[in-house]
Amino acid sequence: MSTSDIRPRGFFVTGTDTGVGKTVVATALTRALVARGRRVAVMKPVASGSDPTPEGLRNADALALIAAGNVAVPYEAVNPYCFLPPISPHIAAREAGVAVDLALLRARLDALAAGSDCVVVEGAGGWLAPISETAAIADLATTLGLPVLLVVGLRLGCLNHARLTREAIAARGAAFAGWVANAVDPGFERAAENLATLTAHLGEPLARVAFMAAGQAAPELSEAAARLCA
Repeated sequence: MSTSDIRPRGFFVTGTDTGVGKTVVATALTRALVARGRRVAVMKPVASGSDPTPEGLRNADALALIAAGNVAVPYEAVNPYCFLPPISPHIAAREAGVAVDLALLRARLDALAAGSDCVVVEGAGGWLAPISETAAIADLATTLGLPVLLVVGLRLGCLNHARLTREAIAARGAAFAGWVANAVDPGFERAAENLATLTAHLGEPLARVAFMAAGQAAPELSEAAARLCA
């Protein structure tokens, strides 16, 4: 059996859209696992919207993940494909003349998994966001072979987005790790009623996260973290 046939330990964080709190949830889960004594590696396979530094391009989401984890590896191991403009990754890759290689990303994941107890991987955009001319985040997640955690931003439109994304995950045959209800809009009207509808279609959420900024603790994710990386 080859290394690529073995399912790594960890989970893949996707979202119903851009701006639903994937990084906030992924970093909070990473910190929760570290607090439980786990060796936690992180990965942001593809990122667009980065800053030039003397060491090269650096993406804020990838840096936040690195700060939350406790397995030290070079930046490029965490974020192999890093693009400057804040645009769709497939357009950024085309403009940079770069071909995103899913096999390379799986090899990078396997290397991280070999030196850790758990790997937290964050996608980009939503489940069907394109990352190349032929592949989307969905293809990346299935290539990596990790259970998928869906972050649902509780805001107007989330019912449609969440149900469509859940159906699309099932259609790809990806393992569904569960979902997190993330209160991205503190003024969201009828939040309880919307949450009840989501629960009826997606099942009970692994956690319900109160509105928070990146870097804040989310104690409600501690139990979810343990379940995701048992």
